[in-house]
Amino acid sequence: MQFSRRFLLSLVPASAMLPVLAHADEDVTRAERSVGKPDAKVVVQEFFSLTCTHCAAFSQETFPQIKTNLIDKGVVRWVFQDYPLDRTALSASMVARYLPVDRYLPFIEALFATQDRWAFNRGNNPTDELWKTAALAGMSRPTFDKAINDTALRDWILQQQQAATQKWKIDSTPSFVIDNQKYAGEMSYEAFRKLIPS
Repeated sequence: MQFSRRFLLSLVPASAMLPVLAHADEDVTRAERSVGKPDAKVVVQEFFSLTCTHCAAFSQETFPQIKTNLIDKGVVRWVFQDYPLDRTALSASMVARYLPVDRYLPFIEALFATQDRWAFNRGNNPTDELWKTAALAGMSRPTFDKAINDTALRDWILQQQQAATQKWKIDSTPSFVIDNQKYAGEMSYEAFRKLIPS
């Protein structure tokens, strides 16, 4: 599936992405990536890896219904949590965090939709393929190179991952934390909806 830059930039309006900065001087790459109203009664944390095929299936098949029926209606605020399972996923997460927050979700969705091309195509260099998608999302090559080589961001993502492993016992992707309860595995919208308090 091919994505144009216009498509990537049009998927989510800027107002739908509501980053939360803990401190004014905090690096924007560490800002929360979320969608939904800040005062939604249910917060869902999704722990995902960009090279996880189950995460990709969930993103393409289940998440659109969640967004329409729960996020857009103010029931759920969805928080994206990086949980890279390999070096390629880690690089992709780092690049995603270098995009403006309003381009984060479209970029993530594009990566999931084209996972077979950039992550698993043995004939291609994953970094080169990742760059092509980042360029479509409006990222410059110097910014891309900076993202790929940002060891402080890499270490921060890995620290967050380790903290999630310890706190929530995350050991697979996708995993979800809803009201301090962990649930794991790709699931249908109907199965997921049952996990959301009425």
